[in-house]
Amino acid sequence: MTDPGAYLVARAHEAMERLVVEVPDFPEPGVLFRDITPLLADHGGFTTVMEALATAGRDDSGAVQVDKVVGMESRGFILGAPVALALGVGFVPVRKQGKLPRETYAVTYDLEYGQATLEIHRDAIEPGDRVLLVDDVLATGGTVAATLELVRRCGGVAVGIAILMELAALNGRSAAGEVPLTVLTTL
Repeated sequence: MTDPGAYLVARAHEAMERLVVEVPDFPEPGVLFRDITPLLADHGGFTTVMEALATAGRDDSGAVQVDKVVGMESRGFILGAPVALALGVGFVPVRKQGKLPRETYAVTYDLEYGQATLEIHRDAIEPGDRVLLVDDVLATGGTVAATLELVRRCGGVAVGIAILMELAALNGRSAAGEVPLTVLTTL
């Protein structure tokens, strides 16, 4: 029997090859930016990608195995919210510092040049909730590691991470630790 998750990931990869546009020297010289807006604008491609990302929140039988989907600021919101809808569960945003109005947990992590802080509402995830993390790009892994820590502080259990694109040379995969990682395209 063919693995339906693997089939969906392969179809999503094909859609991304067709619809993600490479933009050289953006936002600065030497950077090759991958613009996902044409993918988002294409109903068929976007639907395929959302279905593929949602496989990370299902078990081998196709049953939903998560209680919440967490999307990391900011493109993780665009991807995570429809994944949560596809799985029939709630969506939780992880925001940059100072963007959430109520009591939060915060984690500060290192960037190439400086630091960043991410926050989550303290009551966004119930103790024991099974959580799927969703984001657009896995680079150095700082955002993933910080978000995993936020989920743990809330008492949640990360059961998977779903990523649109991984920049393999930056070894961000190591930040996932033992949490299963689903990547649609490796660059």
